[in-house]
Amino acid sequence: MSTEEPTPAPLSGAPRSLAEALRARDDGSLAVLLRARPDLITPVPTDLTQLATRAGTRASVVRALERLDRFALQTAQALAVAADPASYDELSDLLAGHSGDPAVAAALPRALGTLREQALVWGPDDRLRLVRTARELLAPSPQHPSPTGLGPTVAEATAGMSPGRVQEIVTTAGLATTHDSVSAVAALTGLFTDRARMSALLDGAPAEAVEVLSRLVWGPPYGQVTASPAAHLRWLLDRGLLLPTAPGTVVIPREVALHLRGGRAHRRTDPVAPPVEAAGDHRPQVVDATAAGQAYTALATVEELLKDWDEGGPGVLRAGGLSLRDLKRTAVALDVPEPVAAFWVELAYAAGLLASDGEADERYAATPAYDEWLELPPAERWTRLATAWLTATRTAGVVGERDAKDRTLSVLGPGLDRSAAPEVRHRVLTLLAGLPEGTSPAPDSVLARLRWERPTRGHQPEGAQGPQDLRTRLARWTLSEAESLGITGRGALSTHGRALLGPANEAPADGGGLPETPGDRLPAHHATSPDPALELAAAAARAARLLAPLLPEPLDHVLLQADLTAVAPGPLKRPLAETLGVLADVESKGGATVYRFTPGSVRRALDAGRTASDLHDFLTSHSRTPVPQPLAYLIDDVARRHGHLRIGAASAYVRCDDDTMLSEILADKRSQSLGLRRLAPTVLAAQADPAALLDGLRAMGYAPAAESAEGDVLITRALAHRTPPRTAPEPVPDGPPAPDDTLLGAAIRAIRAGDLASTTPRKETATPAAAAGGLPRTSSAETLATMQAAVLTGEALWIGYVNAEGAASQRVIAPVRVEGGFVTAYDHTADEVRTYPLHRITGVAELADDAG
Repeated sequence: MSTEEPTPAPLSGAPRSLAEALRARDDGSLAVLLRARPDLITPVPTDLTQLATRAGTRASVVRALERLDRFALQTAQALAVAADPASYDELSDLLAGHSGDPAVAAALPRALGTLREQALVWGPDDRLRLVRTARELLAPSPQHPSPTGLGPTVAEATAGMSPGRVQEIVTTAGLATTHDSVSAVAALTGLFTDRARMSALLDGAPAEAVEVLSRLVWGPPYGQVTASPAAHLRWLLDRGLLLPTAPGTVVIPREVALHLRGGRAHRRTDPVAPPVEAAGDHRPQVVDATAAGQAYTALATVEELLKDWDEGGPGVLRAGGLSLRDLKRTAVALDVPEPVAAFWVELAYAAGLLASDGEADERYAATPAYDEWLELPPAERWTRLATAWLTATRTAGVVGERDAKDRTLSVLGPGLDRSAAPEVRHRVLTLLAGLPEGTSPAPDSVLARLRWERPTRGHQPEGAQGPQDLRTRLARWTLSEAESLGITGRGALSTHGRALLGPANEAPADGGGLPETPGDRLPAHHATSPDPALELAAAAARAARLLAPLLPEPLDHVLLQADLTAVAPGPLKRPLAETLGVLADVESKGGATVYRFTPGSVRRALDAGRTASDLHDFLTSHSRTPVPQPLAYLIDDVARRHGHLRIGAASAYVRCDDDTMLSEILADKRSQSLGLRRLAPTVLAAQADPAALLDGLRAMGYAPAAESAEGDVLITRALAHRTPPRTAPEPVPDGPPAPDDTLLGAAIRAIRAGDLASTTPRKETATPAAAAGGLPRTSSAETLATMQAAVLTGEALWIGYVNAEGAASQRVIAPVRVEGGFVTAYDHTADEVRTYPLHRITGVAELADDAG
C-alpha cells in the first residue's frame, strides 16, 4: 500500500508512488535520506513501503520542512501551488517568473535535489510530485493562507457555485457558453492562463478595479464586499476575476494573481544565501590576546562563584532552581548584571562543577569534580567550560520568561532546555570561522544568514513564537557568550576557538554559499566520525595547546603599600591567592587586584590558626616591597588582643584573666541580649550558645577566641561543603540522533530484505495465512524437508520466525546447513550468517523462479 496516490497515466519507467521511487534508489541515496531524517529509522521500518508511509506522516514532514533553507522551502511552496504533477519548466516559471532569473535557474537543481534527497518530492522532471502531507501543509486555505499569498484555483473557488452563475461569468468574460460547468470552468481557467487574452481583458477594466486587484495580488488574497458591491467590484465579480467564497468574502483566483505577478509564486525569491559581512578587521594576534584575557577572566569568575558558595550556597526552591533574591546576591558578589550572573551559574552547572547537595535542607554547592577541575592547568580548565557550553541545551537567556503554565523560569530550575541551542551555537561559530582570521562579523548579517538557512514556515500564525524567533535569540546570545568565554576576541573567532570546532566544520573561506559539511553539528554529533567522543576530545586538546601560551603566568608576589593595601599585578599562584584571600579583603578587581587589610581580615587569619609571626613571614616572603610599618602594627595589635577572652560551652561562658574587662562587658548595654552573669572574678556565664556569643562580642569590638573543653584554643577553619558525586546534566536532543555508518548499513540491509520478502512473488501455497500476506505456516516435517532441499539447490526461502521474546518477523534466508534441530543460513535481512532453531520457524515458502 503506497502513501501517495498513483499517477493516472504513468510514463514508461516512472514511479507510481513514493514507495516505488524509494525502491529505485541505491543504498547511498537511502543513506543520505536516513541521515537527513533520522526519525525515519526510529525504529527501523520493515520495508520500503513502511519507510514511505513514515516519510509522509505529518510530524516527520513538518520536521523536514523546518530544516530546509529558504530557497528549498520556496521551491516546495511553489510545488504546493502548482499542478500535481508539475514539470520542471512549470516549477522554474513559478520561481523565476515569465522573464526568467539566472540566479534561480542556477540554484533550482540544488534545491530540487535537496527535496528529492529528503523524500519530500518524487518523480521525474516531467512529473514532479510533492508528498501529499507537505502539499496539505503548504497549500493555501482560508485557515492557513499560503506563504506565497496565492488563493485557490478557479476550479476550487467555483466548486460550490451554481452552474447558472458559472455560465453567466463565462458569458460576461467573452467566452462561449458550454454545455456543463466542468467545461465552463476549464474555459475560464484557459482564459486566465492565456497571457495575451488575459491582458486584453484587463485592458478594458476600470481603473478602480485594477487598483482592487493590485491590493490582493500579493496576498492575502481574500477581501470583503457588501451585498450591493460598487460598480468596479461588480465588473470583477461578473468576469470571475474575483470569486465569492463565503457571504461577504471574495478571493482573487490563483491564475489571475499569477498573471498579474508575471508568473511568480513569490514576491521575492532568495536563491543564494546572504553572505556574512565583515564589521571590522583586527590583527589575529590582538584577537587571540583579547580572547585569552577573557578566557582567564572566565576561569576567575567561575572560581569566585563557587568559592562564594564553598560553605554551602543558596537554598533550592521547592519547584527547583535559584530564587531571584539569591540571583541578585550572586550578581552583586560577581559584580555583573543579573543575566550575566545567570549565565555563569548555568555554565558551572553544565560543566558538572555545581549541583544541589540533596540534603533535607537542600542547598547548592560545588561538586567533587570542582576540586579535580581546580587541579587542571588553566587551558584545560577553560576547554572544560567551553565544550560544556557548546554542547549544553540549557539556555540562561530564557531565565525570567514564563513557561507554558505561566511560571517564571529560574536559574538552575526546570524548563531551561532548548534543544536547538548546540546547533545554533556551533553554526554561528562556523560562520565566523568562514571569515578571514581577525575579521569580526556584522551581527545582523549573521542573523540574516541563519534566517536563510532555517526560515520560519510562512503559514505560522502572526505573532506566534516559532523556531526562527528562538534561533535568532540563541544566535544573539551566542555572540555575547562566546565573547565572555574568550572563544572570540573583539568579535572575531580566536585561533583556539577555531580549533575547538574541529576541522570538519570549517566553512568556505569566502563565507558564501553552503559549506560542504553542514556546520550545524558538533564533532561529537558527526555520525561519520569513527569515535565522536574522541574527536571532540581531540579538538578540545588542540584548543588547549593553542591557548596555553597566551594565558598569563601566575605570580608568586604582591606589592604591599603603606595604606594597608596589597596590589597583585596579575593572577596569583593558588596557594598565595588562597592565603591572601583569608588575610585581606578584595577591594577591586581588574588587570590588577587590590587587597585591603583590616582588623577583621587579620582576625580571620588568626582564627584560621595563623600566628602573628606566621603572617609577618608570609608577607615578607611574598612582597616585592618592604612590609609597611602600619601593616606590621595592625597585625601585632590584633594578635595581642586575639584570644584574650576565651569562650567555651556552659551553655557558654567567657573567661578572662582581666576581671576589669569582664566588668566592662557586663556594664555594656549591647551585651544584655547575651544573658551574661558573673560566676567568678574571671568567668562569665551566658545564655547564648558559643557561636552567638563569639559573634556578639566581636560586634562589640572585642577579639575573643573559642576554646575546647580542655581549655585549648579552637582553630576555626572553614570546611568546604561538597555535594555527593554528581554528573553534568545531559543535553536534551533535538530529535533522534544522526545514525552512524554502522547503524545506517544495518538499517538499509534490514529494509531491503524486508522489502524483498514483501514484494517478491512466492510459489503457490495452500496455507491461508501465507496467501493472505501473513507469516507462512507449514508443518515441522514440511519445514525440515524444504530446508534440506534448499541446502542442496542453494535457493532462497521466505520464512516466518518468532524470537525468544515472542516477536514475529519475516525473513529471506539462504540455508547452508540443517542439523541438530537448527538451520544455519545466510540472512539477507541482517546481511550475515545466522543460526535459527527450527521449532521457532512458523513456516517456510519458496520464492518464485522469476523473483528479483
